[in-house]
Parts: sequence; structure tokens; C-alpha cells
Amino acid sequence: MLKLNQFFIKEHVGLFKLSNAYDIINPETGVVVGLAQEKPGGLIQFLRLFIDKRMLPTRVDVIDGPDDEGNGKTVFSIKRGFTLINSKIRVFVDGDSEVGYFKAKFFSLGGGFWVYDSKRVKVAEIKGDWRGWNFKLLDVSGKEIGLVTKKWAGLGKEMLTSADNYMVSLSGVTDGANLGEKALLLAACIAIDTVYKEK
Repeated sequence: MLKLNQFFIKEHVGLFKLSNAYDIINPETGVVVGLAQEKPGGLIQFLRLFIDKRMLPTRVDVIDGPDDEGNGKTVFSIKRGFTLINSKIRVFVDGDSEVGYFKAKFFSLGGGFWVYDSKRVKVAEIKGDWRGWNFKLLDVSGKEIGLVTKKWAGLGKEMLTSADNYMVSLSGVTDGANLGEKALLLAACIAIDTVYKEK
């Protein structure tokens, strides 16, 4: 899955959901290559009935090549603890090896956050626009290395996706990027919806 640079993220539809799941699709073939599955725990699911879920802990496991039951190898996990204002969201590979984290921006007109590696070095920025659903992934020099958008240039024509489906492009990420770095950048793009925007 991490060998791809283009991903179509499609939310599973369901009524009264207390946790979310998203198919990760290769937009060129339409094949599901991964699954982002939120796993907040029983007590947290109950608390979501009364408290804004963006304030509560959550975990999103990203699974490579899931079977029909959603089983497969966990490529990376996105984890957030309790938060009131500015949460730190961590990304882990191999269960407990942290590859980096995100910190939301204060007073950002279009929304977004900073991306740091495991050594606390800033490596990228997610920058939103005022319309709220176009995000650029920029490296530390300001060069665009990725994009998150509702537009999908697929099946011979460009179309707008629904509210919880979106495209992720990491076309500016170098081929020399290691899997941990690629996982961190893909996690940042997925976290826009799964962690920051979902209500």
C-alpha cells in the first residue's frame, strides 16, 4: 500500500455509528488496498454519546490488504489522548515504534497542523484553505509534496466526491522516502478527516 502515491479514501456508510472506518482505494484500479479503522474502546464509545468526540481519546489502525472481515497487517496507527485545546496526535509503526506526531495550528484561517518526526523535528505542514476541504502538504521549505481534495480525477473525468470521501496525493514525496516517513505523511492526510474534522 505505501508504494502508492495516490489514494482514494472512502468512508463506510452507516447509521448511528460510534466509530468510523474508511476504505483506502487505489484510484487507478479501484481495488481496496487498505482500511483505516477507528478503535476508540467501549467506554470512549459510550462517552461519545455525551461529549464531543474530538475531545476524547481515539486510535485509528491502518491495515494493508484487509480481508472481508477487515483483518490484515497493521501498517501504522494514529493515536490521540484526551484533549481540550491543542492535542498531540502520535503515529506508530510496528505497534509501538513512534515515527512522529502532529500538532494543530492555533489561529489558522483554513485549518491545518504541523508534522514532526520522532526526533521532534518539523518535517511538513498541512495547510487548509478557507473553504475547508482543500489541504496542501508542504515540506519545511514550503514546497508542495501532497494534496488532499474532494476532487477525483478518475474514470476519464473529474468529479466531486461526497462529504466523507476524498483524494490523497503524495506525488511530491521522493521515491527515496523510507516507509516510516511515507506512513507519517499518509497518516497526516488521513488524520484530517478521521481525527480533526469528524464530529
